Amino acid sequence: MSITIPSIPPSKSKLVGQPLLYIISCFASLGVFLFGYDQGVMSGIITGPYFKSYFNKPSAYEIGTMVAILEVGAFATSIAAGRIGDIFGRRMTLLTGASIFVIGGAIQTMSVGFYSMVLGRIVSGAGVGLLSTIVPIYQSEISPPNHRGKLACIEFTGNIIGYASSVWVDYFCSYIESDYSWRIPLSMQCVIGSVLAAGSLVLPESPRWLLDTDRDVQGMQVLADLHGGDPQDATAMEEFREIKETVLRDRHAGEGSYGRMWKKYKQRVLLAMSSQAFAQLNGINVISYYAPMVFEQAGWVGRDALLMAGINGIIYILSTIPTWYLSDLWGRRPILLSGAFFMCLALSATGWWMYIDAPNTPQAVVVCVIVFNAFFGYSWGPIPWLFPPEIMPLSYRAKGVSLSTATNWLFNWIVGELTPILQELIGWRLYPMHGFFCACSFVLVYFCYPETKGIPLEEMDAVFGEIPISDEESETSSLLGSQQGSPDRHGRTTSISPPPSYGSPSGTPRKRSPSPSSSTRKVHAIRSTGLFGGLIDRIRGRGGLSEYRAVEQEE
Repeated sequence: MSITIPSIPPSKSKLVGQPLLYIISCFASLGVFLFGYDQGVMSGIITGPYFKSYFNKPSAYEIGTMVAILEVGAFATSIAAGRIGDIFGRRMTLLTGASIFVIGGAIQTMSVGFYSMVLGRIVSGAGVGLLSTIVPIYQSEISPPNHRGKLACIEFTGNIIGYASSVWVDYFCSYIESDYSWRIPLSMQCVIGSVLAAGSLVLPESPRWLLDTDRDVQGMQVLADLHGGDPQDATAMEEFREIKETVLRDRHAGEGSYGRMWKKYKQRVLLAMSSQAFAQLNGINVISYYAPMVFEQAGWVGRDALLMAGINGIIYILSTIPTWYLSDLWGRRPILLSGAFFMCLALSATGWWMYIDAPNTPQAVVVCVIVFNAFFGYSWGPIPWLFPPEIMPLSYRAKGVSLSTATNWLFNWIVGELTPILQELIGWRLYPMHGFFCACSFVLVYFCYPETKGIPLEEMDAVFGEIPISDEESETSSLLGSQQGSPDRHGRTTSISPPPSYGSPSGTPRKRSPSPSSSTRKVHAIRSTGLFGGLIDRIRGRGGLSEYRAVEQEE
């Protein structure tokens, strides 16, 4: 049987099209708001006198453990989140993650000592691991290619609003002369998590997951709503065909295991994991987790250090806004490269000012930290959450993103655990050390990262030189003419015959809009020589990135 687009009634919802997209994006951003808040809330309370007294003046090791143990729980569940998201869906995984987070926040709020605080942080981390994996997947799967970067960056802004909010809550609660000065900031996690859990019950499911589980009517309804509510919308029907064709092709290729993913898409997995690893090695959590301690090290004292961290948080939020527009205008590579360059300079300058210990060192360090945070918020903050779900194919997206997110939490834990210890052992040298990692990330992006701006998720194979696409075809159009049977999830065989048009219900051929390059569609691709093939090619002078040309065209 041919692929048939299911007939659906007109949408009854008044919230459709772009308003629906932005509402979903903003609400899903509560998921990243949560782990932004959770990352920042400890930075202020660990310097408070009542917290120190209650926990018997914790050592650098104990502080590092209470802060960083969150990542242990997050690491474990981020690996499992890929499988959970594939089985139960993106929306149900959101609900589960938010519910676990609320439980963890309650344990922290009612903590009676070091070990109960550690337990609460681990449980919250388990919720964060699910949310930090599934939210980027959900966001990428509902976003159109020309808005995918903007919506993902709005999502990251939610993360930074969460971080900045936690710092200001810590600051205002520092005026409370009791243990409530640290219990109230921790209790806010329960409130935010409850709101997200309730909201996940009304959000639409990912249309790509619905089609992957053969819930075609529901999937088509969501696609129609996302494209304005018209069940006959040509763009929605074309997207339905492309997604379903990709699902059938991947299903015919066999079950997508982690081992098969590593064998077939090792290059993409390594790129996704490296983006998250360097997001942490570039030094952000030296500031996010320990901003007041950094400012105290530079000469600010007590509540003034919290105030400086709060001001830094506001500028941090503002720095994420330009990327809403630049990610789909400039592309991912220029943003990552410029961010790494200026972050390297800012961290090196921070270490230098601490080394010379001049009278104006406190003010200079504040400026350097603000510059660093601003460029991180514009570059290595949002893009590593956008990049992995973009480059992974649908059948392996949840698993690939789970590995990249697990990498984030692994390096997050390493940085969070070691920072207070290294601050005591090597002092100012800690900052140029992370500046060196910024320089390494610049080199990696320059030689190895492809540009994904504006490329539909179903056509991402062409970016890696795996499946050629002409102007009139998507990556799955070659499947249309193959007549090859593909089993559905129940074992039935489905053959795919070419439709009379590509998304036109009337049968009248409908041409795609011409690309900016007219007859030639140019897509940056990584050479097939492997992850570092581009680096080798550049050293040899042949160029690391090749230009993809449409089928049947001459060089």
